[in-house]
Amino acid sequence: MNKIKISAIISLLFLFSSCAAYFNQPLQVSKARLGENTSQNKILKDILPVTPTIVGVYKFRDQTGQYKLVENGSSWSTAITQGGTSILLKSLEDSKWFTAIERENVSNLLNERQIIRSTRQEYSKGNKKKEQISSIPPLLFAGVLLEGGVVSYDSNIITGGSGARYFGAGGSVEYREDRITVYLRAVSTSNGQILKTVYTSKTILSQGISANLFRYVNLKRLLEVETGVTRNEPAQLAVKEAIDKAVETLIVEGVIDGLWKPQGGEPVVQALKERYEKEKEDANSRVLYDRKLEDRRGKTAVSVTAGTSHISGDYSNPKGKLGTSLAYKFYFNKPNLNLNLGLGYFQLENEGAFKDDFVSFDINLEYDVLPYDNFTPFLYAGLGTISNTNLDNPEFKVQYGLGVEYLATNNIGIKLFGEQNVLMTDDFDGLIRGKRDDFYWKVGLGLNFYIGKPYNKVKSVLFE
Repeated sequence: MNKIKISAIISLLFLFSSCAAYFNQPLQVSKARLGENTSQNKILKDILPVTPTIVGVYKFRDQTGQYKLVENGSSWSTAITQGGTSILLKSLEDSKWFTAIERENVSNLLNERQIIRSTRQEYSKGNKKKEQISSIPPLLFAGVLLEGGVVSYDSNIITGGSGARYFGAGGSVEYREDRITVYLRAVSTSNGQILKTVYTSKTILSQGISANLFRYVNLKRLLEVETGVTRNEPAQLAVKEAIDKAVETLIVEGVIDGLWKPQGGEPVVQALKERYEKEKEDANSRVLYDRKLEDRRGKTAVSVTAGTSHISGDYSNPKGKLGTSLAYKFYFNKPNLNLNLGLGYFQLENEGAFKDDFVSFDINLEYDVLPYDNFTPFLYAGLGTISNTNLDNPEFKVQYGLGVEYLATNNIGIKLFGEQNVLMTDDFDGLIRGKRDDFYWKVGLGLNFYIGKPYNKVKSVLFE
């Protein structure tokens, strides 16, 4: 029974630690409510126009032709809402920068105005003010037309998950991410010139979490428990957020280029431009999977490590002994390649047979796999020497290893590594046996202190 309790606890922790939605499952019918506000952080905070611009939107539709994905068979339901025009008109109204006029169903509007004219003319017969009674105000005309649409829906741009099962108990987490892309352009009705084109994108996240227990608790008695939750981000809200962002970007770039004027004059324009440049810089440093590529590491670094060393020689019963090292590394023109010079002190011991203190000097060529991320694996290899503390009988060696580094700040990195040091002799521990040369392992934890400015050579690599 204790094993069952432990298994159940593991399954529940696996579930509850990852999903707050589990505690908010819909068990009752909910009432209608106001629509969700998707735009939480806006650049246009309390910035209003001098005069709203009259714009018309004829069509802003789904241009992807994408249908919903199903596991078996095919679906004729579209993956993207077909009401993009309505969403865009709401975004224009909420922005307070535009006065939108009806153009999507302008034929209905014209028919209704004709009905009004006919009705007024019929009931104004014999009235001297016939012309005044039968006339209605003219329609507004747009100085700018807004065109575009949802041009791309990429499904399963990244999928993944993890799981574990032990003694009949287990759990799993799965996720999938889709992506939509929106283009919006402003066209002048006076000459047909395209004044501005903007482009925004939004990911759509789907998550599934489950936990289960399957155990025989007694003869012919089977306990089976299963629970889970799946959460799918609504595609309509993703479209709305992408359109909201496109409208905001259109306003900001239009203000910077002088297409529309904000209240407050030039100081407001400059403040808005500074905020927008920061956002553009952040956007330019991000790639497809929302990874932010940034020059983080300085041109040189000092590394301090501590760890354990295990000898693998001709004696048995090796013991792990503590050691430390100090290294200096400098980067070449490529920010992911550096030369590492290190000096170390450590002990090697086989219980009851061999024990001594050693110092080593290493030269390594190190390669950072993800140099623009705050978390990166790294590989290294090089040559070195090892001798006892009296510097007697130094021996040459070859070392190679791998590890991971996490940047707590742009100047300080925490690394975990493991390496193998292969000696050029089988007599290192004083005993020759077999054909294999002696070697030893090192596993350690360290800190990298980066010095100087980075190279500023961020590469926006789509798939890295």
